[in-house]
Amino acid sequence: MAINLKLIRDLTLKLVLILFVLSILWVLVYKWFMPPATLHMIERRAKAGQKNKVNPNIRYDFVALEEVSPNVPLAIMAAEDQLFMLHDGFDYKAIKGAFKKNLKSKRIAGGSTISQQVAKNVFLWHGRSYIRKLVEAYFTMLIEVFWSKHRIMEVYVNIAEMGDQVFGIEAAARKYYHTSAKNLTASQAALIASVLPNPIRYSVKKPSSYTLKKRRFVTRNMRLMGGTASVKLLMQDAI
Repeated sequence: MAINLKLIRDLTLKLVLILFVLSILWVLVYKWFMPPATLHMIERRAKAGQKNKVNPNIRYDFVALEEVSPNVPLAIMAAEDQLFMLHDGFDYKAIKGAFKKNLKSKRIAGGSTISQQVAKNVFLWHGRSYIRKLVEAYFTMLIEVFWSKHRIMEVYVNIAEMGDQVFGIEAAARKYYHTSAKNLTASQAALIASVLPNPIRYSVKKPSSYTLKKRRFVTRNMRLMGGTASVKLLMQDAI
């Protein structure tokens, strides 16, 4: 019996070590290469196919962050994570506030940073469970260690869903404004950022009063953060 327990322990330790090494290699690969697709993209495509009985294409066009208007990362930080350049992947104050809200309300409030959203969208499945949150926290720590803030933002603007099956800022710019991501104005970038993180419920093409109100909030935050000049530090953190 003792031998069996030792064997199980040794196998478990080896499995944990293998998974640990593989997770680091996975993160390092995506430090230099964009994922061909994410699990969320595949899930969204499958659901659309079931609903429409077709096999829809996913709009996903990678662009380097240098080819994106500085209004875009500024708007995303203003809308989603104003402390992005300062935190280690987690906004503990926001997490604590979301936890308190969730205790009092049936509506689930989020406290995720841009880094956490990248970890979830690139490496994991969507859903709400403590196990997934723990794995998300693990991958968040990994990308904060091995990636630069520049790379985290670059991946985010390319894989975030910004409309029904519209992934990434280049696809969003072409769909909504018939232009490229590098030509987006502050107002346009703010409106796209205003539908995050729920681009299915909220629309860029037909913005609700809530979305327009949020755009005003985002635009104000963009000014308070110092405008596009505040993005220079992000662009310098490319290594």
